[in-house]
Amino acid sequence: MSRRAVHDAREFGRVAVLLGGDSAEREISLMSGRAVHAALKRRGVDAQLLDPADGLLEPLGRGGFARAWIALHGRGGEDGRVQGMLELLGLPFTGSGVTGCAIAMDKLRSKYLLSGCGLATPRFLRLRGPEDFADAVEQLGLPLMVKPAAEGSSLGLTRVARAEDLPAAFERAAAYRCEVFAEQWLDGPEYTAAILQGEVLPLVRIEAANGFYDYEAKYFSDATRYVCPCGLSPEAEGEYAALALRAFEAVGGEGWGRVDFMLADDGRAELLEVNTVPGMTSHSLVPMAAAEAGIDFDELCWRILETSYREQADGPA
Repeated sequence: MSRRAVHDAREFGRVAVLLGGDSAEREISLMSGRAVHAALKRRGVDAQLLDPADGLLEPLGRGGFARAWIALHGRGGEDGRVQGMLELLGLPFTGSGVTGCAIAMDKLRSKYLLSGCGLATPRFLRLRGPEDFADAVEQLGLPLMVKPAAEGSSLGLTRVARAEDLPAAFERAAAYRCEVFAEQWLDGPEYTAAILQGEVLPLVRIEAANGFYDYEAKYFSDATRYVCPCGLSPEAEGEYAALALRAFEAVGGEGWGRVDFMLADDGRAELLEVNTVPGMTSHSLVPMAAAEAGIDFDELCWRILETSYREQADGPA
């Protein structure tokens, strides 16, 4: 997606910043949405906060909105449902469409797709219940990771070092009422690639204090270290950036997003997941990468709003 540059805030019209919702990631979405709203207001955009938990159809219908900035994380806002509703209303919105959001949010299906495209991802096995536990240990080894397939922000993840801990890890993930899978544990360094309008921003290396980039480490811990520039050679960074962009496009990602990966012992990048509505908090990765590229937070929010124009040649979507 090439950039459709907007130079006058009035061109955007009135913008609904969607935040909150009722997913397990509501707290983070509120933080993201408020930060985005403040940034747009500073740039002169006529922006208003709307929380789907308070109802969405009526406010959108009577609010005179021209487009939406989606800051909803998790199910209901990041899985294609709100995108589908906005498409039916004819209201342009930021980021990926229904297909890209739905695939990326389903981490199990996205791993099937990435593998089918010849893109490396840690070995994995769907867990239907206790009948699959022995196969998971045999095929993936220990330790391994157990994940809910339809949650983000590392919610419901458990690192399992002993086979006897698998039942509790499975129950924890299954409590999110979605499919569960086990994934090979990797000890290599973790990186993230932020994508904005078809370009990959400088990579960020993540160093979690406890070696596990969980919910607390992502959003609240001051002990998590983020390294940008990431320390890779320009050639290696370019190679991994191109791989991340391939993965983003493979799942149908558009506009902006983030691709997380780890490096195996042989230097091969193993793709972890694609995120179509990344966090925009003080601890979030996309703003860090943007800052290294010379794009401050307010400008980043503006450029993401530009992604609501789907085709440059056709003007507004």
